[in-house]
Amino acid sequence: MRNHSLFTWLYPGMHIKRWLFLLVVGMTLLSLGAAYLLREAYLLYDFPGVAHYLTLQFIPRWGRGIIFVCVAVGSVSIAFWRLNASLLYAVVRPGSQNGSMAESLYTKRVLSRGPHVVAIGGGTGLSVLLRGLKDHTSNLTAIVTVADDGGSSGRLRQDFGVVAPGDLRQCLSALAEAEPLMSRLFQYRFRAGEGLEGHSFGNLFIVAMAHVTGNFETAIHEASRVLNVRGNILPSTLVDVTLSARTQDDEFVHGEHKITEHGASIHELFLNPSNAEAHPDAVRAVLDADLIVIGPGSLYTSVMPNLLVEDLRKALLSTSAQRIFVCNVATQHGETDDFGVADHIEALERHTAPGIVETVIANNNLGVLPDELHSTPVALNHPDARVFEHVRVIQADVVASENRYRHDFQKLAAAILDVYHGRESGMPGAEHRPSEEAVFVTR
Repeated sequence: MRNHSLFTWLYPGMHIKRWLFLLVVGMTLLSLGAAYLLREAYLLYDFPGVAHYLTLQFIPRWGRGIIFVCVAVGSVSIAFWRLNASLLYAVVRPGSQNGSMAESLYTKRVLSRGPHVVAIGGGTGLSVLLRGLKDHTSNLTAIVTVADDGGSSGRLRQDFGVVAPGDLRQCLSALAEAEPLMSRLFQYRFRAGEGLEGHSFGNLFIVAMAHVTGNFETAIHEASRVLNVRGNILPSTLVDVTLSARTQDDEFVHGEHKITEHGASIHELFLNPSNAEAHPDAVRAVLDADLIVIGPGSLYTSVMPNLLVEDLRKALLSTSAQRIFVCNVATQHGETDDFGVADHIEALERHTAPGIVETVIANNNLGVLPDELHSTPVALNHPDARVFEHVRVIQADVVASENRYRHDFQKLAAAILDVYHGRESGMPGAEHRPSEEAVFVTR
């Protein structure tokens, strides 16, 4: 245990000091009461001679007082230290970054006072976002697409008639506070075995839990409890939906994975059935949020399917929360080839409504991507485009240095929280709404 952990109990917001004060007052009164009783017994009864030495009568009263105070302080300190260590062993997980129960409690207190954030998306992009935000608030809700019909998720949807578990699994892993081994186990993918090859253990776990508990919602809740997830994870809809697209050549493509494989420029995206009901808790979370973050992730196959759910789209347009769109740092081959920031916003508004987002965070640390990715950095193209008339564009370095195809979760979370708290240079406060003129801010 760290040496300063005892002082952590005294940090503001711990809700501990008042009870420690009451404990000290109670112990003081108890000591005074015991002292009165002992004094009365000393006057009324004759004690044997050994009592003279046991009660330190040979030491002046002031000396005895100092000795008793020192012993009391030492005893209480040791008691708190050992109690903290015992509770730490039982409550704080082995290998936790929080070195004591006091620090763990302080972290939870601080995070519980963070903003209520709703993150909407899917795939790796959403899990990266959640991994960063969970260090700033525990009031997190992830609304996840369930339109995935490829790979392990697609096979499970076809065999068991469940909504796609893959994106939900990634969010569970990102928000988990369980031991790293549990998160690794949830993400483990079988590389061999008849019927098992290609399946993720987490996907199988979620589907099995759905059958054990009787419904998919309870399965996600129980999986969150097993992994000690910080926040809530909700599917955008519980309806078995299929994502379809109409290309610029007027071809129709059905199925999320087929849309990307087809590689044609997308003109229109839609869900089947088109009237799929949103998860009621997802709608409630959007309406009650302080901050809503859309993206990052595959624009057409991870982000957009959530916004095509009508009730969820209406809630986004009705909420008083800040709405931020995180633009991808790189184009995705087969979906957003040659797209810039303006193209992302235009596609988003074309499928929802103008003003669906107020602020856009775009990466300004552009570099060169490997040729094998068939991808280019997403640049702030066409700064005079009409879509910029009603949004603020915050340019920041949010790309991961080790993988320029992805966001850096810490940089991204910091940029989002700066926008929320109005800490951007020249940027209006959190309560401000976009003006008629485009606003570009560089961090």
